[in-house]
Amino acid sequence: MDSYKTQEEGPAMDAELSKAILARRFQPSLIGPEAWEGYIFSDLEIRIKESTDLYGAVLWPSAMVLCHFLETNRDKYNLTDKNVIELGAGTGLVTIVSSLLGAKVTSTDLPDVLGNLQYNVMRNTKARCKYTPLVTELIWGQDVEQRFPSVTHHFDFIMAADVVYAHPFLEELMETFDHLCQENTQILWAMRFRLDPENSFVDRFRERFNLEVLYDLPSLSIKLYRAWRKPGLTKDQREAAA
Repeated sequence: MDSYKTQEEGPAMDAELSKAILARRFQPSLIGPEAWEGYIFSDLEIRIKESTDLYGAVLWPSAMVLCHFLETNRDKYNLTDKNVIELGAGTGLVTIVSSLLGAKVTSTDLPDVLGNLQYNVMRNTKARCKYTPLVTELIWGQDVEQRFPSVTHHFDFIMAADVVYAHPFLEELMETFDHLCQENTQILWAMRFRLDPENSFVDRFRERFNLEVLYDLPSLSIKLYRAWRKPGLTKDQREAAA
């Protein structure tokens, strides 16, 4: 399926693609002590432990949209041996799929999410991947240069799924994107539209980054973007644009 036709071919393509993405999800046939959901990647079953008391520890559709794109476009977006960082990794599905596709992944989220994230990542990548993913804390906007110095940390891809919603840290998220995205970095960002803050964030994001829509899925209220830094803007100009 051509993943770039969703805007051109309208509702039928949206419905077909959305159905294919959601069909990858499965649930346990028996109820056990551990709450989990599954995702089919190639011929592998990925099992994701969820924690319903934490917002970031639930498997959201945006992550599945991004993972479907990565698998079905692996030739154009070849992750083999690429340096990848995921922001707001949550349950770890995007980190896991990126690792299975051969990337060197740094998986980040808030401290209270890391235990579940580490569990899922190790459970699904151990002995399956060329590189062992690194799971580490990252609070947007706080000590990002100290944690990831721009001189020594160069990422080919920044992955993000459902990181923009009505939370009070959108400016810090923008600053984190801005710091991590260097000249040759590509951002792959799946976003579910819910309220006005999402729309205004996209508008401000466009002032710093070029933005291309890869998937537009109205039935899921999700868009998948590719972004890259606009050339020629100084740090002061980027901050003024925000």
